[in-house]
Amino acid sequence: MSKNIGLRSAIFAVLTIVALVYLVPTFSKELPTWWSKVSILPQEKVKLGLDLQGGMQLVLQVEGEKALEAELERVADDIKDELRSEKIKYSDIKRNSANGIDLTFLSDQDVTSFETLKNSLYSEYDMVKGEKTENGQVVHLNMTQTAIKNLNKSWTEQAKETIRNRMDQYGLSEMLITTQVEKNQILIQMPGLKDSDRAISLIGATAQLEFKLVDEENSVEEALKGNIPAGDEILYLIEKDSKTGRTEKTPILLKKRTSLTGSYITDAKISLSQTKGYTVDLTLDKKGARIFENLTAANVNKRLAIVLDDVVVMAPNISEKIPSGKAEITGGFSSDEAEDLRIKLKAGALPADVTIQEQRSVGASLGQDSIDQGINAMILGGALVVLFMIVYYGFSGLIAVFALILNTVIIMAGLAAFGATLTLPGLAGMILTIGMAVDANVLIYERMREEMRIGKTLRAAVEAGYEKATICIFDSNLTTLITAVVLFQFGTGPVKGFAVTLTIGIIANFITAVYVTRVIFDYLVINLNWKKISI
Repeated sequence: MSKNIGLRSAIFAVLTIVALVYLVPTFSKELPTWWSKVSILPQEKVKLGLDLQGGMQLVLQVEGEKALEAELERVADDIKDELRSEKIKYSDIKRNSANGIDLTFLSDQDVTSFETLKNSLYSEYDMVKGEKTENGQVVHLNMTQTAIKNLNKSWTEQAKETIRNRMDQYGLSEMLITTQVEKNQILIQMPGLKDSDRAISLIGATAQLEFKLVDEENSVEEALKGNIPAGDEILYLIEKDSKTGRTEKTPILLKKRTSLTGSYITDAKISLSQTKGYTVDLTLDKKGARIFENLTAANVNKRLAIVLDDVVVMAPNISEKIPSGKAEITGGFSSDEAEDLRIKLKAGALPADVTIQEQRSVGASLGQDSIDQGINAMILGGALVVLFMIVYYGFSGLIAVFALILNTVIIMAGLAAFGATLTLPGLAGMILTIGMAVDANVLIYERMREEMRIGKTLRAAVEAGYEKATICIFDSNLTTLITAVVLFQFGTGPVKGFAVTLTIGIIANFITAVYVTRVIFDYLVINLNWKKISI
């Protein structure tokens, strides 16, 4: 039995040491240089939530309708290519105002051929025959509601990951970001945020990079009068004077069809030159490099516009074929502007526009007040519990207090180990587990008292008290744990923060209140042969 006590003591000693090691980054202002070189040592401290550290909270709305319009335009272009490839004759293809595409075929045979093509490549669309016109048979291709719902869900999740990547590169590693898929919304909490305007510009920018050919055969002046050639569009080149800071807008007539997009970018870096200032250098993947090479080879001595979010950043002349898969963006950028552009392009474009539905800031002083109040509540609650346990149970109460302290250490270490964020409701969860931990010891001690009243020895009372009380403690902790897991799964924000701390606290409570205190009692009764103990 004594060997068993030694093994259990060693296990709990290791657990305590590991917990303390995980708390070193939290309570140490500066870690020694050798600490970061040891890979197995923890590097992360306990993260503080928005309500404790201050910062900003945003609720973003993903604009699915606009993204759906762009998706339908893309599919319409793909269908044109497929029809040409399959030699299916048509007179018109255009996106309708709802959720589909209208096609006009020259014959019923073309309609039948397209239906076969549709079933194999565009099964997420319903096909409905419309009226016959002088141009042919009209067919309505409508996206199903299930497909639209799946697209909205996909766009919301993609937007969340893109925003997370951008803010990670910006340096906000403690950001909390969750989605509310049913509403196509994204909730973002950014504790410790300093420059809110810059962060919002990073988050909200779509960062859709496109390469489009300049139409130099038609007149920009005529297009500005409303005579825009088919397949063209007018966008503006915005140039900024780095010395005066003044900007100038120049209209440019572009081919509407995108020749290359930023989806092929694998890397984006900043460079500085005396003539161009800060520039962003792009590297394309193999497919993008091949497309860029063919594009530049076929359009030597023509201008290629680089368009970011419908604004022409630059429109240089193609002097020769570019086979390297490298591109350079210049625009009189400042250091911060170049860095923000690099982050947007490297993290990728948002799949859909996002708008800010709610913006809320929390001052650091308010967060500090919350921390102080929470700590004061924990100290007061803990002091009252300690006082009660020592007065009512004597030395046994001290053992329970030791378990309570170890319980708090394990909770904090668990938050650090799992990268969880401590929020104000999380502090409430810690205070709740203090009460639960004491409740478990009270159950055990009362059982032990009952056994001693009927004349059992201290050793027998300890064994019977723990065996009978452990089942009750396990059942009560299990039901609370199930509730905490449900809260974590379906809750958001403060509710989830409370659930995380409560879950870790329940597990720590069961370990310390049942097993750690049992080892102490066994050591006193068996190894030291105590016959009596105040309880």
